[in-house]
Amino acid sequence: MRRLKKVGIALGVLYLGLVFLAYFFQERLIFFPAKMPVDHTYDFCQPFEEFFLNTEDGARLNAVHIKNDSENGVVLYFHGNSGNVSHLYHVANRISNKGYDAIFVDYRTYGKSTGALSEEALNKDAQLFYDYALGQYKENEIIVYGRSFGTGIASRLAAKNAPCRLVLESPFYSAVDLGKHRFPFLPVSLLSRYRFPSHEYLKEVNCPIYIFHGTEDSVIPYDAAKRLYESIPGKAKEMFTIEGGGHNYLQASTVFRKGIEEALR
Repeated sequence: MRRLKKVGIALGVLYLGLVFLAYFFQERLIFFPAKMPVDHTYDFCQPFEEFFLNTEDGARLNAVHIKNDSENGVVLYFHGNSGNVSHLYHVANRISNKGYDAIFVDYRTYGKSTGALSEEALNKDAQLFYDYALGQYKENEIIVYGRSFGTGIASRLAAKNAPCRLVLESPFYSAVDLGKHRFPFLPVSLLSRYRFPSHEYLKEVNCPIYIFHGTEDSVIPYDAAKRLYESIPGKAKEMFTIEGGGHNYLQASTVFRKGIEEALR
């Protein structure tokens, strides 16, 4: 009995240590930034302008503005939780082929961007880039596009503004919901400083919403996207299911290509 008690205490201490580490190092579980030298030269096929935006708290945010002199408008794009803008050449080609300009954003600590991460800061940064777009395009010419982690940022941004469309590729229901899926042994609801309740944001969005998700996504379950879609009130929504699709490379699917034709019409 004494041995069992000692084992129980040891396991309890280990669990509390794990909870401690998960709370104080949660950014390392969420964000996987790829840094880039400030003097790196981008090599997009399209004409483009690299620019920086400065924030109130001293961060310096890097982005690339693809300029095709498009009459259709612009796609404001928020990528996933890994990589950086330099990995988006194929996305730039896809968007350009649909006749749009594009703005690709690097979050704090990604690429050439600096600053301390927080949910509030990321949301404020997104609004800065939206305001930048408003300075050059009419609001009914702005499409907000988020992929994976970026869908949480894109959902809130669309809820707080009035873009013409919102595109969500491989979205989650909420960051807390995803955390519970990935770490079911942790009290994620109590620990998480990053909540991104997309299902709540989308109730406030007043533009058409397009969702793309693969049925075999091992990072964000297909069920999360389905529940997210079902939580959206009204009929101005469409979901494109890519059978057998994973978390990446959905663009290879015929369903995805047809859906993008509609979303970027």
